[in-house]
Amino acid sequence: MEYSHEDGELVGQPVGYWTWAANKTLMAYVRGRLAAIGITQPQWWVLHQALHSEHGVTRDELISALQANLDVGAGLAPDIDLLVERTLLVPDAEGRLRITDEGRALHRRAAETQRTSREHVHADIPDEEYLITLKVLQRMIHNAGGEVTQR
Repeated sequence: MEYSHEDGELVGQPVGYWTWAANKTLMAYVRGRLAAIGITQPQWWVLHQALHSEHGVTRDELISALQANLDVGAGLAPDIDLLVERTLLVPDAEGRLRITDEGRALHRRAAETQRTSREHVHADIPDEEYLITLKVLQRMIHNAGGEVTQR
């Protein structure tokens, strides 16, 4: 791999730029792969929540659970509506949304897509380097006054 700068220059580069560039590139990659199978990333998150909810889930519960995911928050309503329209989620008698067999099948395809995407993006990156990267980013967040919470 060829890097953008020599080490001495790279160490002086702004982390904000490189985290932004990584986020932009990785989000486009992941979202493109999911779009190829007919689902958006927020829809994948919704299906995942519904799949793991034993008694179904309300719209408010979905929005509350997912609002921290890349600032999507209340913007999930149209994605939830589309999943209901496609009968991937159906409301029960109490209005709680439950995943259908078709929703489960799409969830499985999306999970496999996410797994292969992760493998591709993580190629040639040992777990030790990945761990160091995440810990350094978390320390920087902390140093800048941000909060690092478990997801």
